[in-house]
Order: sequence, then C-alpha cells, then structure tokens
Amino acid sequence: MKKIAILGSTGSIGTQALDVIKQHPDQFQAHTLTAGNNAELLIKQAREFKPDTVVIANEDKYTTVSQALSDLPIKVYAGPDALCQVVESTQIDMVLTAMVGFAGLRPTIAAIKAGKAIALANKETLVVAGQIISTLCTTHKVPILPVDSEHSAIFQCLNGEACNPIKRILLTASGGPFRSSTLAQLATVTAKQALQHPNWKMGAKITIDSATMLNKGFEMIEAHWLYNVKPHDIQIVIHPESIIHSAIEFNDGAVIAQLGTPDMRLPIQYAFSFPYRLPLQGKRLNLFEIGTLHFEQPDAQRFPCLQLAYDAIERKGNMPCILNAAGEITNAAFRNERISFLQIPQIITQAMEQVDFIPQPTLDDLFQTDAITRQITESIISNH
Repeated sequence: MKKIAILGSTGSIGTQALDVIKQHPDQFQAHTLTAGNNAELLIKQAREFKPDTVVIANEDKYTTVSQALSDLPIKVYAGPDALCQVVESTQIDMVLTAMVGFAGLRPTIAAIKAGKAIALANKETLVVAGQIISTLCTTHKVPILPVDSEHSAIFQCLNGEACNPIKRILLTASGGPFRSSTLAQLATVTAKQALQHPNWKMGAKITIDSATMLNKGFEMIEAHWLYNVKPHDIQIVIHPESIIHSAIEFNDGAVIAQLGTPDMRLPIQYAFSFPYRLPLQGKRLNLFEIGTLHFEQPDAQRFPCLQLAYDAIERKGNMPCILNAAGEITNAAFRNERISFLQIPQIITQAMEQVDFIPQPTLDDLFQTDAITRQITESIISNH
C-alpha cells in the first residue's frame, strides 16, 4: 500500500488524483490532503478518504476545518509552514505536488529533503529552481515522476532507452482557445473566453497560461531540467487534437510518441504506479473516430510568451524566476480585468528588463527575486 500526500487536493490535479486512489484502494492510500483556501471541499474529501492528516494553508479557516472533522481521528493543521512539516512524515511514500504557483516550491523542497518520491505537477518548482531541485534530488536520491501529460509522455517514451541519447523532444501543445485568432481579435478577448480550453479541464491560472502559451514555455523549461535536453532541441508543436501528448526523436531518426485521450488521470496514475500499469476507467483512444491529426508551428507574433520562456532559460540564473513571478501577477491581473490579453507579454517583458539579474542564485535569492518581481510587476500594471 503506497501512502500518498497530495499537496493541493482540492484543485484539478488533486481531485483527479483522488479519483485514481478511489479506483485502486488496495494500491494507494491518501495519507495527507492539503488545500489553500477551499475548506469546504477539503472537509468533504477528508470525510470520504479518511486521511491521517489534513492541512488548510489559510490559517483563518483552521477552526472551520478542525470542528468539521472533530468526530474523526484526523490530525488538522494550518498555515504554510505546516505544508512543509507534514510531508516529512515517515509514513508517507510519495508526495504529489499539485499546488499552483510559486507557493509549491517550499513544500516540494521539504519533501525532497525528507527522501520522498515526488510526483511533480507543480511546474513552477523546476521553472524557478531547476538547478537547485536537480542537485537536491541527486543528493537525497529522490526520483521525480512527472505528472504533466507532456512530461509523462516523454518519460514513458524513454522507458528502455537509457543508453540512447535524445536527439530532440517534440513537445505538443493544443494551441489553447485562441489558436486561430488574429492579433486584432486577441486584443479584445476576455478572461471568460480565455478560460474556455477546448480539450482540457484545468484550474484558472494554468488555463490562462495555456491561452498565452506561457504554460508551454514553462513546460519547455521543465523538460530541459527533467531530461537534460538543450532548449533549442525542444521543439513546440501545435497539435489541436491533444492525442499525441509528446514525442522523442533519437539519433537514428526514429520518433517514439505516446498517444491517448485527454485525461490527466492517466499520467497521475502512471506516476503513482510506476513501473507498473494498472487498469483505469475512462474513455479509450479510437483512431477511427479521430480520423485526422493536425500539426502547426507556433506563431511567435501572436504568442510572444513562448519566446520569453526560451529567452529566460537561455540566460538561466534567476531569469526564469522573474518570468514566473511576472507571469503569475499578470495572469491574475488579466482574470481581474485590470489588463488586456496582449498586455500580458508586454508587462512580463518589462519586468524581465527591470529586475536585477543574478547569474547563480541561491534559494534565498530566488525567494527575494520572486517578491521583488511581484512588486515591480504590480507597479508596472498600476502605471499602465
């Protein structure tokens, strides 16, 4: 029985992970569940899955959660520090990092230092601190099992290929809801329109990042750290059907791809069960129904956030941290109708130019960079 801590159990990845656990109660147990603010759903999950521990990051909601679970033998904690402390439990075998944003970095580092296997869904961890995380994983002999559908696809394609170097990664992208929109149309799109992803059901932040293609830029940076592939050898391929989740090209020209329906439970379960494949209820791939698959090159003019990600990882240092922090602030500002869709990359660019560059940042440098970038980005937005 593998005991799993789910950081961010009330989000899209967290809820689907619990569905996987529900399908395999003899294989997996939800040992720890955490949420940021959604106390109501956290309480409901705790009553259903009977975890050992729950954490609500918003300390103002501690009493609500604690009282609601007082009739059950569940330990209840609150606050961001508790997130780091609970993952150190000797009973936990794996930590699914499904928190959104920079907030997922500290507890992920705590879990690595505690020697827990990491099922990685929080992309900001590697985007912001790829070198530090890679070093920590090597030091503590901790495996990272990718949960993003694209990185899971790459991981699956590489099984049995350890002696064969990667020539190129083909990182697929749906293109989001505005794949065919003109620049003139993009100038007037709303957050409501941007949140209508054609293929995937995801949280608000990642859905907006998908619409700007900043999310695909983040995934390129993740792939660089996960698979030790140079950024210019990671090609973004627009694939609107989201059937090929990514592919690998080897030196002999062979390309191996992983296909499947758009269902995040598959990569979640594969991370949980690796190296074994367990049955999974859900829609199966039917190539006759699909008929045709399409592929396009991304348009840098309409989606400049993609190039910003390449620029950031080429410079390395704290530049990806600046990119991420500015991305989080502009994402929220767009959702709150404070800026337009096309202003997102413009403001991120200004932040990347204004925040001091640190070539070899420490972890403390990254936390400071994050805070400063958020302040500068807010200032840019206010002056627009």
